[in-house]
Amino acid sequence: MKIILLQDVKGQGKKGEVVDVNEGYARNFLIKKGLAEVATASKLNDINQKKASADFHRAEEVKATQALAAEISGKVFTVKIKAGQGGKVFGSVTAQNIADSLEAAGYAIDKKKVVLTQPLKTVGAYDIDLKFMEGITSKIKVIVESE
Repeated sequence: MKIILLQDVKGQGKKGEVVDVNEGYARNFLIKKGLAEVATASKLNDINQKKASADFHRAEEVKATQALAAEISGKVFTVKIKAGQGGKVFGSVTAQNIADSLEAAGYAIDKKKVVLTQPLKTVGAYDIDLKFMEGITSKIKVIVESE
């Protein structure tokens, strides 16, 4: 018997999946407990339409993210911070500082997307990676200047 899971069921599948189980197990346990419903043609069609819609929106999001990554790649951004003699920064330049610099330039990028291998503790120019999502990255140049 084909059923649609309404919740995650251990050993059967995740919410929204269509699975084939024994009729007794489906009727006496899964449907009775509200964990599943019978897979009718209209419900299967609804699931397929929702899946197609989600795939389309995901593809649009990926396309927009790729465009942003291509646009921002190679650009130069400046971060001003207090520094002492010899170019040593008081504290360090964090991902938040870089995200603020990007936002000031008109790019709304979250600090979690800024990949810093090490904190920036001196004045100078650095190549920084931005990881937007799986497989979409971009490199920018950040110049740390003294205030």
